[in-house]
Amino acid sequence: MDTNTLLLRFDGRSRLLLRSLLSGATGARRGLWVFQRQRRSDPDRCLHTCLETLCQQEICLNSDAQTLTTKPLVCLFPVAFQQGLVSFLHLTHPLHPRTSVLHLLDCLSQGEHAPNPWVSALVVQLRRDLGAPGGKEPLITPQCRERLRGLCERLRDSGGGDDKATGWALCLGGPIEPQLSSSSQGGLDVVPKRKSSCVDLDSEPEDDAGQQRKRMRISLSPVDTERSCSSMEYVVGTEGLKDEMETDRVVGVIPEPAVEPQPAAGSPSDALPENVKASIPQIKEMLESEMEWDQSSVDIFKVLNDCDPSQVEILCRMLSLSEMPEQTLPQLCSCLLELSPDLSHSTAATLIKSLLLGKVLSLSEPASRCLVTAVTSLCSRYPRPTCHALIGPVLEEGQTGSAQAELLNRLIEDCLDPHFRLLVFQMTIKGIWCEGLLSVIHALLDKKLELNEELFTLFTDQLSSQAPHFTKSMKYAKMMLTVLTKYNTHVTVAHKRTLSCCLSSNETFLKKSLQAALKRIKHS
Repeated sequence: MDTNTLLLRFDGRSRLLLRSLLSGATGARRGLWVFQRQRRSDPDRCLHTCLETLCQQEICLNSDAQTLTTKPLVCLFPVAFQQGLVSFLHLTHPLHPRTSVLHLLDCLSQGEHAPNPWVSALVVQLRRDLGAPGGKEPLITPQCRERLRGLCERLRDSGGGDDKATGWALCLGGPIEPQLSSSSQGGLDVVPKRKSSCVDLDSEPEDDAGQQRKRMRISLSPVDTERSCSSMEYVVGTEGLKDEMETDRVVGVIPEPAVEPQPAAGSPSDALPENVKASIPQIKEMLESEMEWDQSSVDIFKVLNDCDPSQVEILCRMLSLSEMPEQTLPQLCSCLLELSPDLSHSTAATLIKSLLLGKVLSLSEPASRCLVTAVTSLCSRYPRPTCHALIGPVLEEGQTGSAQAELLNRLIEDCLDPHFRLLVFQMTIKGIWCEGLLSVIHALLDKKLELNEELFTLFTDQLSSQAPHFTKSMKYAKMMLTVLTKYNTHVTVAHKRTLSCCLSSNETFLKKSLQAALKRIKHS
């Protein structure tokens, strides 16, 4: 069962949050950001229903025995999702019912469904945070402990044959006492300081060996490996978390290390033309400036016409366009619209994807005025790139919530010509249907699209396959009523049978009206 099908079990906001947890190593951080945005519009939001749905038993095929079995829904998701989910709960568990979180951990830990070692370690650490049974289990497996012991021995012996020990041999040559924190001795606690640092240095100068030992809050001794792993403390210093939660430092969540940017040979900028590389500092300075832009600002962006699609993508990453504040978007879009000649399709699509896609996908409340201005202006000038780089991904990813649907409906109404509306309609047939997507389809159908028989047949087949998921949906029922009244001339005998099957499962008060509208359709 694929992930998109599993996500259909959840409501729109939960589906958006869970999809963000599928982002690999950054899943927990992206999930936290989405959750913060959702809580701004609904301060009482918690994930009780979502967590209980993840714990529901699902029938699936046992690939080994070729028999049907049941597993918790969460166990059917990829391992990367499970890691991101547990790491996310490390950050937010005070905001969710304790019983629901523990139930989920039980599902992840039970017998034949036991997760991989990483997930197991994260589950044990979260149990420790909650003070729940099972939190005293070791964080690492015996095999991992043996590998760490061997690694420590190799590092200790790496000093070579010299009389004077150096490097790791000097650091590991003597006994290193583990420095257990108060949280590891007397229960888990939040860290009292904001800075995420494990360095413990005195102000007085010492020899290298002494400083090395003081930096090591965790013992690398083979005997104490497990004790040291259990005493690791990590601090989460995410800006904005303070406004959303009562605590913004959680034990057991690993922060991303700060890495100083260093120019390296073969860096991405080497693929850019010289004039483009020379303009990067100017563009960055302009984007960070709060002053009004003039004609010289437009001239700077003319370098975009000197780049091929891959180079435009590199340039967008180097400028961090995806992280640009929304209040800067209108000025930037004005500059892009003044360029002459117009941007190529591929260049415009890459820019639109970098600038807007992430912001639109993360919407949990109506789009800001600045974002709406940017999207509508670019869509009016570059409708086809917008369809392929923005509208299509939003529809096909199944992330069409009410905020996304409101923005897309505005584009359909104000910016798209009939043939581009038809293109978007074709995209909706391939997408994952949800309540938000239904409103987009309804808005398209209201525009009286010119549908050929093949496309209308595909649409009615999709209506039939999706009907069981929307038996009580008023949006689905209203969309069906539009099909039966505005597109009755497209309905053939075969279509009528398909639509009749759709209506048989409908449970809304519009069912009789829908059946009457279907009966009124006559065939010559």
